[in-house]
Amino acid sequence: QVQLVESGGGLVQAGGSLRLSCAASGSRFRIDAMGWYYQTPGKQRELVAFIHSGGNTNYADSVKGRFTISRDNAKNTVYLQMNSLKPEDAAVYYCHAVAMLVTTGQRYEYWGQGTQVTVSS
Repeated sequence: QVQLVESGGGLVQAGGSLRLSCAASGSRFRIDAMGWYYQTPGKQRELVAFIHSGGNTNYADSVKGRFTISRDNAKNTVYLQMNSLKPEDAAVYYCHAVAMLVTTGQRYEYWGQGTQVTVSS
């Protein structure tokens, strides 16, 4: 089992910045891709950004140039630096990880509990 612990959400004014962190733990697993999704009430969860263990990244068009995803492989931690925040960025942000059980090679997906980001206009 892999546990994802998120931190860093909160309230910020439009134009401000927040940094989200997500630490993964699971001794029998190798953490492959990690990423962030966001969800607003009544809508499906959507991808914000993800990063592979090798460093390749992908971003939603709406956040390109404003958000930066990074990871510390030694700590199995992924970060999301969010700059120039807009009211429409407000959502619950969920950490996501794809982890491989090293004994079998089977991959599993895990989700964090979510952290609220509120952007005031």
